[in-house]
Amino acid sequence: MNKLKSLQQIFQRGAGLFLLFILLTSCGTAQPVSTPTKGGLDLQTAPALPGTFQSIKLNPLDSPHTYVAETCQYLRRKWDPYSAEPGTVVMIIMLHEITRGPLESPDGISVFEFDKLMLKLREQNFKAINTKQFLAFMERNVKIPQRSVLIIQDGSYDAENYNKNFREYWENWGWPVVSGWMSDPDLPESQWNENSTLEQEGWVDHQAQGVIPGTVMSDDTSKAVITRELEGSLTAFADRFGKIPYAFIWPGGGFGLRPVTAARQLGFQLGFTANSRGPVMYNWVPLADQSDPGRPSLIPEGPVNDPLMTLPRYSPQEVLDAIDTVRSIGKDAAAYAQESRTAELHYYEAVCRADYGPIPSP
Repeated sequence: MNKLKSLQQIFQRGAGLFLLFILLTSCGTAQPVSTPTKGGLDLQTAPALPGTFQSIKLNPLDSPHTYVAETCQYLRRKWDPYSAEPGTVVMIIMLHEITRGPLESPDGISVFEFDKLMLKLREQNFKAINTKQFLAFMERNVKIPQRSVLIIQDGSYDAENYNKNFREYWENWGWPVVSGWMSDPDLPESQWNENSTLEQEGWVDHQAQGVIPGTVMSDDTSKAVITRELEGSLTAFADRFGKIPYAFIWPGGGFGLRPVTAARQLGFQLGFTANSRGPVMYNWVPLADQSDPGRPSLIPEGPVNDPLMTLPRYSPQEVLDAIDTVRSIGKDAAAYAQESRTAELHYYEAVCRADYGPIPSP
């Protein structure tokens, strides 16, 4: 009897151990915890990377936001000798009325001040680029002039405006201008035709700014209005200019998560606000995460979490005072990049090279 009891106890103990083994091997917590790796390297022991370049020349509530999610891709494009040099900076300028008489709008600028602005930019070795060049730089760090300016003429102006104010800079310097074109169905046919000709000439780069004048979009705007402004622009551009616009200049400076999301879904790759925060660089856009009591008209872009669709710009009244700041930010960024170069290349060799290959030699 004692021998039988002992056998029963052994069997019960064995069955219990077997059940425990089954539970442990089927439970996720019993499995070894895997360590994130890339290129066979434990990322927890990967070389440390320097932080994002910061500039004390920005407003304290504005900070640089990055948008390239893949670190290895960013480093390869940053240090490819055929890409734009570190510290390459773009100054985005939004112009409104350029007048030869009394100013009728606080956003306007006299032709004398405009010519002074353009001459100052050239003296400081800035060169104008178009939207295609700007997009290639911002997305892939494609080489552009180290000091670049994107000049946007806000509003649907006729050919006379461009011929009087911009053509000489195209013919003498090769400087294009971007038209923030509102595809208003009430525009005269002649104005459409004139601008179609300018587009075909190649120096006026039309980009979308909605359809109905006075429309300012936000997260409270109805889906129907957002669709009308975005899809209406695409349709008009295809019909009138034979092109698909890359960018949307947010009319009245208004934007929000819903309009930005809709614009992305329709294929827009850039968006320009009315916010003045600073220049931009590859993977570096100064934005704000909260409202600023000192600048209540500026809408925080951080909650949208899409820097390329909420890009800042300068008004013409700010440009002359800001040129030195823009140059200085580019120079500081270039110096910081050189300080970080060894550490970033060390990281790339250790973590990225196996998947992305070596960074090309000059």
